Amino acid sequence: MKKIVHVAAAVITRPDGSVLLGQRAPDTFYPGYWEFPGGKVEPGETPRDALIRELDEELGMRVDAAYPWITREHVYEHAHVSLHFFEVTAWRGEIHDRVHSALSWQQAGAMDVGPMLPANGPILKALRLPRVCGITHAGEIGIDTQLARLEAALAGGLRLVQIREPALPDADCERFARAVVERCHAAGALAVVNGDAALARRIGADGLHLPARSLMAADRRPDFEWVGASCHSRAELEQAAALELDYALLGAVRPTQSHPERAPLGWPAFGELIARLPLPVFALGGLSAGDLETAKAAGAHGVAGIRGIWQA
Repeated sequence: MKKIVHVAAAVITRPDGSVLLGQRAPDTFYPGYWEFPGGKVEPGETPRDALIRELDEELGMRVDAAYPWITREHVYEHAHVSLHFFEVTAWRGEIHDRVHSALSWQQAGAMDVGPMLPANGPILKALRLPRVCGITHAGEIGIDTQLARLEAALAGGLRLVQIREPALPDADCERFARAVVERCHAAGALAVVNGDAALARRIGADGLHLPARSLMAADRRPDFEWVGASCHSRAELEQAAALELDYALLGAVRPTQSHPERAPLGWPAFGELIARLPLPVFALGGLSAGDLETAKAAGAHGVAGIRGIWQA
């Protein structure tokens, strides 16, 4: 077994959603392949320290904002690497590359360079995942009200919706779910169905969201493009990672109206639970889109909510 080499990798993003990629030089392993900038964590450094140093050395970039994101391991023929990805959203200095053959700003869903380093393939899909997820509750507020709030949220930029309606009768639920998918697709948003794979297929949803009990009973990933799960513990998060799901929801971070009996995690415990996971995790529980920066500082991919998202 090769010694694990820890590497800090930067997902450098611009407001238009593009990310910076570098092409590996001819005298390196995988010459010509594209990668996220970064480099090896030296003895005595934290991954964040290494990220800041490497971006200064490689690009002349002084990092102002870097959020911990996900950690993935990959075994190459020459090394077993643990990649600590950070999202870098603010920096100072003009970018001047000193180690790559070329640099390119790319949209994760519409790349025109390649090939990518094998370890970085799953990262591109994770970057396509929106940062805010709205969870429906039409059974509580009424179908017409929920659809009106959905339309307003989509107009405001919401691009990920989970259809979760345990209180609606089956016929009403399917009618409502079809209406949600239709509106989401018209807006370029993703719609996933909670728990009911057959319904998700019938209505043309983009994916399936697993409740925790279904997650822990599963022995393979469901056959959908997008699959996520609700989690409340490290064991459930690790199961989601083992099944190679696309994302997880973890909560409740704050007290919630839907589960008042649950003690809230708080941000420090949330950050500890999701540390070193290879998949994006949304923070859930008493949150709104206004909590996104706080969530990202704790290592979350984004925020999800049943009420706060629609009220915003």
